[in-house]
Amino acid sequence: MPKYVYGKNVVSNLLKNNGEILNLYVLEGRNPSEIEKKAKDRRVNIRTVSRKYLDKLVDGNHQGYVAEIREYKTYSIDEITDSVPEGKLPLIVALDGVQDPHNLGAVLRTMACVGGDGVIIEKDRSVSLNGTVAKVSVGAIDTIKVAQVTNLAQTLRKLKEKGYWVVGTDMDNALDYRQPRYDVPIVLVIGAEGTGIRRLTSEICDYKIKLPMEGDIGSLNASVACGIILYQIYSQRSPL
Repeated sequence: MPKYVYGKNVVSNLLKNNGEILNLYVLEGRNPSEIEKKAKDRRVNIRTVSRKYLDKLVDGNHQGYVAEIREYKTYSIDEITDSVPEGKLPLIVALDGVQDPHNLGAVLRTMACVGGDGVIIEKDRSVSLNGTVAKVSVGAIDTIKVAQVTNLAQTLRKLKEKGYWVVGTDMDNALDYRQPRYDVPIVLVIGAEGTGIRRLTSEICDYKIKLPMEGDIGSLNASVACGIILYQIYSQRSPL
């Protein structure tokens, strides 16, 4: 079933990375852009339509560009782990019950920036790959491999058998995120805002970390917390 993604950056990255576009819908009445030129060079079918038509296709700021694509490809866990270059310390993020597409998009974007290897989401109780995720990720949805699994706990156990350390995020019985060494293959588990990671997931973790908090807010947005920890891992692995 076709999906729609939207926004200048998303469509531009699709064209740049030779992503398949079934149809490109462009807002009528504007001067031809570099996006349209690239689309014509790629022989993409371009349709000039009204703003009302674009607004019906997607629910978001499309900036005059909507691309019709096939379903986003997902990968198996083995495909993600096997794609890690030899000599590189693997880094995977697993989202436990995160349902906001903005969080998933932001996590994908940060993973691309730190050279992460893959993101794991669940088939149930979790956000899926869609146009909003694509727009927020600013193209990272096309470069970071995503695995969609039915049983997160079982998947984490499988990764532990492969030599990965499972690091959970929690406010209780957890280390300050700046304390551990991250010089091993890591799966960073991020829970949903408000509820955190589930008990079964927590029990599988090799250890848990937390972000110190001051004031009365009590928690950070899931993707913000993930980004802070990912850059801590990155800074340890890639010192100046």
